[in-house]
Amino acid sequence: MRLVICAIGRMKAGPESELLARYVDRAARTGRQLGVSGVDIREFAESRERNMEARCLAESGALLRSLSASARIIAMDETGRDETSLGLAGIVQDALDNGTGELAFMIGGPDGHGAELLSRANAVLRMGKMTWPHQLARVMLAEQIYRALSIRTGHPYHREG
Repeated sequence: MRLVICAIGRMKAGPESELLARYVDRAARTGRQLGVSGVDIREFAESRERNMEARCLAESGALLRSLSASARIIAMDETGRDETSLGLAGIVQDALDNGTGELAFMIGGPDGHGAELLSRANAVLRMGKMTWPHQLARVMLAEQIYRALSIRTGHPYHREG
């Protein structure tokens, strides 16, 4: 299975980008033990549409077109449900157990996701009730993916309590 973080907007060089690369690399190395063939970051430009609905539609279309037809989609959206790290580990394990070829985590633009992407999502999750800059959200998501894989391999990185 391939893990993918698809995001609207591009990371700029700097500490956030370096930290993202570090967690993606850790996730890729840890995931090999579980059958994860890699972790990709796919970035897309923000839409220049004037209307918010048109922007969401264009951005969601770009995100969806980047995936295989059989991809399992996890939309990261402020309207989603909260999930624990153990719960995310369960989502990843379920995808592995069911032979999912691609598990994609989608981060929309400033206006969020379009209705089509949300309706196609297998789950809609959020990063808590606070608002996070998109660059930090990517880093936090990559860390949680690494944590989920670490949990599944029995590595002591994650501690309950």
